[in-house]
This record gives sequence, C-alpha cells and structure tokens, in this order.
Amino acid sequence: MKKNQIFLGILILILMVVFANHLFTRDAKLPLFLITGLMLGYVFTRSRYGFAGSVRKIYFTGNGALTRALLLMFAISIIATAGIHYGAAQKGAVAAFKAGEGDAVIPGSGFVQPASLATIIGGIIFGIGMIFGGCCASGTLTDVGEGEARAWIVVPFFGIGGIIGAMHSSWWKESVFQKAGVQVYLPDVFGYIGAVLVSLILLLLIYIFTKKYEEKRQKEETYIDEVYEEWQKPLPKAENYKFFSKETYHKFFVERWSFTTGAVLTALIFVFIINTTGSSWGASGPYTLWSIWLFQKLGISFSSEALQGFVDTVNNGLMNHTVSIRNIGIIFGSAIAMLLAGNFKFNFNFKLKDIIFYAIGGILMGYGARVAGGCNAGALYSGIANFSLSGWFFLVAMTIGGVIGSKLYLNIFPEDAPVKIKVKDS
Repeated sequence: MKKNQIFLGILILILMVVFANHLFTRDAKLPLFLITGLMLGYVFTRSRYGFAGSVRKIYFTGNGALTRALLLMFAISIIATAGIHYGAAQKGAVAAFKAGEGDAVIPGSGFVQPASLATIIGGIIFGIGMIFGGCCASGTLTDVGEGEARAWIVVPFFGIGGIIGAMHSSWWKESVFQKAGVQVYLPDVFGYIGAVLVSLILLLLIYIFTKKYEEKRQKEETYIDEVYEEWQKPLPKAENYKFFSKETYHKFFVERWSFTTGAVLTALIFVFIINTTGSSWGASGPYTLWSIWLFQKLGISFSSEALQGFVDTVNNGLMNHTVSIRNIGIIFGSAIAMLLAGNFKFNFNFKLKDIIFYAIGGILMGYGARVAGGCNAGALYSGIANFSLSGWFFLVAMTIGGVIGSKLYLNIFPEDAPVKIKVKDS
C-alpha cells in the first residue's frame, strides 16, 4: 500500500466537495449527478462490478458469479421501481411516451424505448464492441479512473462511433428496422404486479441457465474460479486487534467487496437516482458530446443537422450537462477508491494489435448505443428496471454480440485461449 496515495485520495474527495458546491451555484440538481457518479464509481471499483464482465467472464472462464449478481441487481431494482411507478401512476402520472402537454410523467419511464430490430442490431454491435474494447460504457469510465490507459483509447473512439451513429439516425428511424418496432410499457400489458412477476420469472430463467452453464463448464474442466489479487484479500486476524488500526482501514477501504455487495449498492443508488432526479441512469450520450468538444478544440466544426442538438449542448457548456457530470463523477469515484486503497497505478500494458481492437471496440459501442437507443446503463439496466420491453431485447442482443465478439477475438488471436486470459471484471 502506498500511503501517499491515501492523502491524494482524500484531497481529491475534498476537491469533489468544492466542485459540487460550485455546481450548485449553476444548478441545484447538478451536485446530485456528481454525487451519484462518485458513488457508482466507488462501488464498481471496490467490488470489481460491471456489465461487460457478466458476458465476458462467464464465456472465458465459465464463472457466472458476476452474472448472478447482475440478476440480483435487476431484481431489487425492478421491485423498488415498481413501487415508484405505481405511486406516480396512482397520482395520475403516465409513461413518458404517452404523456401530453401538462401531463405528469412516471419517473424513469423516459427510458421506455421502442423494441425493434434496430434495438437488436444495435445491441449486437454494442456487445461485440464491449468485448473488443474490454469494457462497457460505464466500465470504460471506471477504467479511466483506475488508470487503465486502454480506456483512454476507447473513450474518444466511443464518441466517434456515437457521432457516426447520430449522423445515420434519420436513416435508421425511417428504415423498417425501427419502424416495425413497438413501444411497450409492461405494466400496460400485465399490470404492475404482473409486470414484476413476469420480469422476475425471466430473471429466474436466466439464473437457472447460468447455473446449468457453470455446471457444464465444471464437468468439462474448463471452469476457472474467481481469484482476488493479493492486496484485495482480507488481512489475517490480528492477535491484539484495535479498532483504530491498519486492519480496520484495510477492511473498510481496501478489501474487495463481493459482486453481491456491488449489486445491492448499485441497485440502491439506481433507486436514489430515480427518486431524486425523476429520470433514470444512462451513460453513453456524453461520449458523443466529449468527442464533439474535442474536435471543436482541434478546429473541426460540425454542420450536420443530425448533430445540431449535440453541438448546442456542447456550446452550452459540458459542465451544465447533467449526465456528463455523473460520468465525471464515476471516473473520480473509481480513482478515489484506488487511491484510498493505496493501489492506484497507470497500466500501459498493451500492444499495437490491442490498440486497434480498443479503437474498433469504442466505435462499435458508440454506434451500437446510438442505433439501439442506449448502452448497458440506459438501454439495458434502465430499460429493464423501468419495465420497457426494449430492455429485454437489448439484453439478448448484447449477450449475443458479446459471444460473437469473444469468438471473433479468439479466432483472430488463438494464442489468447480462455485459460490463458486474465479476466478483468469491469
């Protein structure tokens, strides 16, 4: 443990408080987005929790622990969100896509997107991209905060993919791939109790499949158990334990949390986001904005009508954009977690072939998210938790894309056989 990093972590935390106070002078809701971002980043890093790993880890190692934790997170979120939605509906609120002028909107229902072939195609593209890029939309942010140089390559190319996707958006909207879609809010079909039960049954089926697949891999002797890094493990019990000791500090700030802990805390933060903002969690949009901002700084302007909304947002100031603030919070939350643990380090351990794959992965994720209407956070998590049929479409598509991406990668680089791969969880 590098003790000087602990002081740096505390300093950054103090600076985040100052930054939150500054944001409050701009808009009272901005600090909430920063705080939830910090919490998400901290939780993801402490528990090594993420979405891409739920596909990549079980495919490469046969270990479904992270996948099962994600299912638990979905279940908790669905039950909690049902109460929020039902309470709002009882007061006359309606789903966002049905709301007229003056109508109250059910919190989070803005993430009820059309379920279409575009959702499936975009989800598959995104799934392939997250394997090539090494992480998903939220995982890229945590990796930036943890010092993974790989993520610094993914970020701008994710934005470039988003720009290309936005420029193609009118074509997708007019195509049969999206026009044939249906916008379904599950409580409209099954009622709130029915929607919860249907969702939980689907999660149970995925859980059973995950367990069966794990058993299959164990029988084939291709199962690789989860291994914590040495510094993440609990310390041996001290003979004369004192509360104010390195053992206590290690327990609270260093020792790795379980996937289950990450799942529960993420679900609680998710519910907090809906309750405090009236919206849900998305992460992919800022990548496009950040890339446009970067290109503008390099003297490149955008005249495409499809990008005008993004350009206007950038010109209005990224520090006024709520989701950008949350994404920045995720980055710093992850950095603080690593610094307080005294194990922050920059990782440049990759080759030229990896850089190419990271760039391609970023572009595919950005484009896929634009086509599907969101990423692992917005289209998948917020979709399913807010009872959108599209969330389930995206789940299936992203999983298929993840498997395709894994097969493609291993076919191109057979030397990276699963048993040789050091699987990262984010």
